Amino acid sequence: MSTVASAMPTDGDAAGLAEDASTRIPKYYRLKRHLLSITESMPPGTPVPPERTLSVEFGTSRTTVRQAVHELVVEGRLTRVQGRGTFVAQPKVTQQLQLTSYTEDMRAQGLEPTSRLVEIGFIPADSELASRLAINAGTRVLRIERLRFANGEPMAIEAVHVAASRFPSLRKHLEKNMSLYSALAENYGVRVAQATETIETLPAPPREAALLNTDIGLPMLLLTRHSWDEEHKPVEFVRSLYRGDRYRFTAHLRRPGA
Repeated sequence: MSTVASAMPTDGDAAGLAEDASTRIPKYYRLKRHLLSITESMPPGTPVPPERTLSVEFGTSRTTVRQAVHELVVEGRLTRVQGRGTFVAQPKVTQQLQLTSYTEDMRAQGLEPTSRLVEIGFIPADSELASRLAINAGTRVLRIERLRFANGEPMAIEAVHVAASRFPSLRKHLEKNMSLYSALAENYGVRVAQATETIETLPAPPREAALLNTDIGLPMLLLTRHSWDEEHKPVEFVRSLYRGDRYRFTAHLRRPGA
């Protein structure tokens, strides 16, 4: 079986990694690049030797190895499985930024999307939600939080907010159909026509890290979507957290007026 150990550096390679007195490149970064060059040719799921083994093979400290491996985990090149070790990661899911549902996006890439309801209930609208949904502050808002999967792997946490008065009994309809856009179209004749979406980054909070089976503090992609229907009435305000080590977004750009 092909492993990192079978592609370990020679004595000359290890010496080269250790000789950083004449260069400004940090030792951990040189080790990181070497590990990356080795693991890029390995299939996903290939185990990476433990820190102690890497430290001996590369002639460096475990602290240096730990930093190099950690950065590769953050970048989505390697993945840690608690109690089992570190492995070559699956390729990131690439999603085109467009006005489609999570289900449509995953199926377009040949992945099987599933969802698990985390929380659903009514909350009073704060000033931001009231502005987004064109309602008065304090008005009831239905909040739907779901954990999104692709081929059984947790990928994102999505919290949707809609005005309860505009979509009565939506909670009941979602029990039969977990697709929000399908439920809105079938039961209320409402279809999302346009949206504004923003992307930011933040470290994974403890609760979200546990739900997504990842490490606290790992980079997450925070997407907020504000959607309107064909009559330009606000439909939803969505806050989604995607695993930064498993996801990347692309967009097709063109010059204005082109």
